[in-house]
Amino acid sequence: MALLILFFSAVIYYNLQKEVMLGQQNSKLKEYSDSLISNLIYIHENFYDGILYPRSKEYRSAIYDGSQKEIFSTLKEKKVDLNKNIYVIGDKIHYVRLLDRYYLGAMYLVIEIDDNSGWLNFVRKKVLLYGAMLFIFLVFVGYFLLKILLRPMRESIYLLDRFIKDTTHELNTPVNAIMINIETISKDKLDEKNLKKLNRIDIAARTIANIYNDLTYITLKNRLISKNEKINLSELIKERVEFFKIILSQKRLSCKLDLKEDIFLEIDKNKITRVIDNLLSNAIKYNKKGGTIYIRLEDNYFEIEDSGIGMNSDEVKNIFKRYSRFNDSVGGFGIGLNIVWEIAQEYDLKIDVQSKPDIGTIVRIYFR
Repeated sequence: MALLILFFSAVIYYNLQKEVMLGQQNSKLKEYSDSLISNLIYIHENFYDGILYPRSKEYRSAIYDGSQKEIFSTLKEKKVDLNKNIYVIGDKIHYVRLLDRYYLGAMYLVIEIDDNSGWLNFVRKKVLLYGAMLFIFLVFVGYFLLKILLRPMRESIYLLDRFIKDTTHELNTPVNAIMINIETISKDKLDEKNLKKLNRIDIAARTIANIYNDLTYITLKNRLISKNEKINLSELIKERVEFFKIILSQKRLSCKLDLKEDIFLEIDKNKITRVIDNLLSNAIKYNKKGGTIYIRLEDNYFEIEDSGIGMNSDEVKNIFKRYSRFNDSVGGFGIGLNIVWEIAQEYDLKIDVQSKPDIGTIVRIYFR
């Protein structure tokens, strides 16, 4: 917008200065044309062999008849417009005058003078000067207007950010309390009806705990300091599968492990836990009831395979974008795989995704 304003301002200023210059030249050329017409009258009335057409070092001229055909010319620029009074053509200025009487058969007199471009250089300097001043002014005005306009949005974002952080923090204590109390309850003494209720509470608490961990990572990631340590991946995967065991059973999913023992990775434990949890959570959410999840661990990679709904190639390309969701019937915020991608970028882990609709998905993480 600022550039458009500068452009149109420059065009308007250029045209105004051009009109001023032509106005000044118009008076000068009219004065010379009066003198030239007097000479033409003299030649017309006293014509004899050898008489010369009037010439000047500064001015050049031409005469044309009523059909706009050239009679005589000393012009350098032969292209003329007899319908205009004064105009610029290239580096020349043409002044056109309609004669009152047809001296020497001429109806039009054209006078040509060089345009020394002094006015144009003046205009360029002024345009640059005023353009720079206007640009700086517009930048300052735009900056302050932007601050004023963005202030309510910035305040809203700040309040929302504080709300998410405070809510996330407050969620932790009651969720942990629920999970601890569930673990202390002896399930053997419960009848089937109450056991189902307890399991639903347990699943809900674990789901909230997983969401809490994701929100904590997102809101605090810029302030989190990575504490890298040697992590036994086989033990950690078993631990996370145990965490999701109640959710797996609720969906009647079987989880088959093929883990090579004592595979270690130098990484922050919380971050690799987020990777495993989000991949496992997705494998559960997008799986079919009664389906299977395979988790494999080798020397240089681990992978999670599900027998779920799968994805097409276009969906696979976008799965790591934040808030991407491809099935509205499944809950979630679309942030889990984005967290996986960010952690993979931080630790130079390579992610390979293979998926086929109605067959399932394999997500493989290479760490060596």
